[in-house]
Amino acid sequence: MIQLFHNLNIDWVSKTKYFVLGSLLALLTGGLSIASKRGLEYGIDFKGGTLVYVRFAQEPPIERIRAGLAERGLGDSSIQRIRDINNPGANEVVIGLPQPADQTKSLDAGKTTILEALESTFGAGDSSKPDLNAAGAPALAEILTRRDPLAKGSAVAEAYTQLARKIADFRDGKRGGLLTSFEELRAVEGASEPVIAALRDSHRLGAFAVRNVEIVGPKVGEQLQWQALWATLYALAGMLVYIAFRFEWVYGAAAVLAVLHDVLVTLGFFSIFGYEISLTVVAALLTLVGYSMNDTIVIFDRIRENLRSSRREPFAAVVNRSINQTLSRTFLTSGLTYITVLVLFLLGGQVLRGFSFALVVGVMVGTYSTVGIAASLIVAWYHWRGQQALVGSVTPAGESGARGRVAAAGRR
Repeated sequence: MIQLFHNLNIDWVSKTKYFVLGSLLALLTGGLSIASKRGLEYGIDFKGGTLVYVRFAQEPPIERIRAGLAERGLGDSSIQRIRDINNPGANEVVIGLPQPADQTKSLDAGKTTILEALESTFGAGDSSKPDLNAAGAPALAEILTRRDPLAKGSAVAEAYTQLARKIADFRDGKRGGLLTSFEELRAVEGASEPVIAALRDSHRLGAFAVRNVEIVGPKVGEQLQWQALWATLYALAGMLVYIAFRFEWVYGAAAVLAVLHDVLVTLGFFSIFGYEISLTVVAALLTLVGYSMNDTIVIFDRIRENLRSSRREPFAAVVNRSINQTLSRTFLTSGLTYITVLVLFLLGGQVLRGFSFALVVGVMVGTYSTVGIAASLIVAWYHWRGQQALVGSVTPAGESGARGRVAAAGRR
């Protein structure tokens, strides 16, 4: 195994008060942020509503979009510019419309109203012509078949069906769903000048294109909230039982408290930086629970091994030695994981931004709590029980019989 640190002798236990102070400060800051914002910001997955992803031909005029939505009675909509380091010229925004719990209209009503507001705000040219950026392959094939710009004769339907599919695939795949000029169609195989002229005569190019639409009902969102909460609690309970059986119940309690600390601090960071809680974020939090718990178990296992070989060494010294012995492994594992999730955060795009942010924060906080919180809780427990003096009185699970009696006899 690679060893980055040799013969470390850091007294981690003596710095417990600094770790506790740092944790309290992080929890307090996050709690105040959540309280000031009246709770966490939930995504459409949990609160219900409509998300419409729109790409514009030019820089999105946020205020103009907001004004157009307000005219349609959608003043409570949220507008977020999507920043993509891989495609800085994407010109994409996501419009969110929360859906009240007593909403009686169709779930499509929000989507329809948003599209109508955008069309009335940015509609240009001959509105009687369909928008080429919104036309599907069947509609394009029908128009080309009727006009027959290539004079295909008997094979007209099949030829134009294939050509329409190529045009739609080029628009959606190569141009991100938005054509800004009919001349761009020259790159499509088979789109000759007569075809382009026919499309120019029959269609217009809108200023925007809808990339995706997500709709979640309010009741479904509420159910997902409870399911996410219970999934997290079940995970913590299962780990508590496992560690209590594998070590002692105090080890399980310390590990669960440390992981709960990680989750709460991460949620505080979400509130501070304004990220929404979505299903992908819950998946990241559950991943964080498992990752942090795994790191904690490694240190606990080393503590148990050292307890077996150390007869009359102070328990705090055994804990310090165990942390120092596993520090190389912790640093390598956490460091490489952090590099991976940081790259995912920077380059993964808007869809994975919440997921990757949770892991970026969680990996740091999880490593911190493994070293500074979980082990310190065990030391504090045994110190409170008056068993701090010698490790002979602090034995691993299943070893409290003869060895404990021998240690007790030795002290007498």
